[in-house]
Formats: sequence, C-alpha cells, structure tokens
Amino acid sequence: MDATYNLNGGFKPTAKRNADIDGPDFFPTPAWATYALINNENFEGDIWECACGDGAMSAVLEETGNEVYSSDLYDRGYGESGIDFLTQQKIVPNIVTNPPYNSAQAFVEHANRLATRKFALLLRLAFLEGSNRAKTIFTQVPPSRVWVFSERITFYPKHAIKAGSGTTAYAWFVWDKAAIGKTELKWLQPGYKKVYS
Repeated sequence: MDATYNLNGGFKPTAKRNADIDGPDFFPTPAWATYALINNENFEGDIWECACGDGAMSAVLEETGNEVYSSDLYDRGYGESGIDFLTQQKIVPNIVTNPPYNSAQAFVEHANRLATRKFALLLRLAFLEGSNRAKTIFTQVPPSRVWVFSERITFYPKHAIKAGSGTTAYAWFVWDKAAIGKTELKWLQPGYKKVYS
C-alpha cells in the first residue's frame, strides 16, 4: 500500500496515489530507483532532469560525473523553478525524469524532440497499454529498452512515514537515438532497494 496524506488524519496507507498538500503530483523518486537506471544505462553528455522536485533524482544523476541541469514547474527548493518543460526548446544530449503521471505521453513526445542522444522516463509499466500510444509513440518512436523493476517502488510524499509497499509496477523506458532494432524488454535485478536505501 502507498502512504498518502489525509488532511484530517496525517499520513496513512492507501491504495491510491494522491497528490500531497505541497503541490500537484509531488512524490520524490527513491534514490535506489535512479541507481537502477545509471547502473544499467550509460549517459554521454549533459543530463536535464526536467521535473526535478526536491532534487532526489538529480543528486543521484550527478554521481555519473555528467553535468546535470535541474528544473521544475513548481518551486520545491531545488533547481530552477517556473520552467514548464513542455514549452521549452532547449536541445540537450540527455533527459532523465519521472514525469507527472497525467503528462507522461506529452513528456515522451517532447523529450524526443529535445534529446539528441538518449532520454529515459520512469513510468508505470501500464504505459505500454493504450490504443492511442500504440498508434503514436510505440509505432512512430518505440523505446529502445524497457527496464522492468523486479521490486516495487513505493512513492511517499515528502516527510511521510515510510510504511507499506507499492501496488503499481514501474519501469524505466529508455529511448536511445543510437540504438538500432526493436524494443528490448529487460529486467532489473532485485537488490537495489536494499543496497541504496
């Protein structure tokens, strides 16, 4: 079960992932989920984390030694705020982010226009479903690799008591402009949560 905020009773387990009181759809990405990406994908050149929140993902990406530019539409105390990724025209080598759930498809389409080398988005595994995406993204620009998590990611609002476990399956969807061939389906080995939490 995910832990979410209840206005009348604080944090409590619930099956639904709700936005917290500090802003729309703000659930920092656990560090171990980002380590799972950078331990399996190499990024050459600068990286733009375009929905950086409080910098949880950016801090891990900086360990690659690449220059990391962090921005967000909202001010979470990290990176450059007031930046709506979907209106930007900044061309960069790489984009890595966990986009707002209701904007996932738009983030994929826009990242494809802006990233020259690679872009990786942390998305629900169910993103693979949908007739509209089948006719657009997955026909026109299918991902190069889909890294499925063997362990469930639990997203907590900032400062939540971490109890329970997630009920939704996630994967890193990676579009590699240098890759040739069909989409590869891969599984991330279990253990990242234990090592990096």
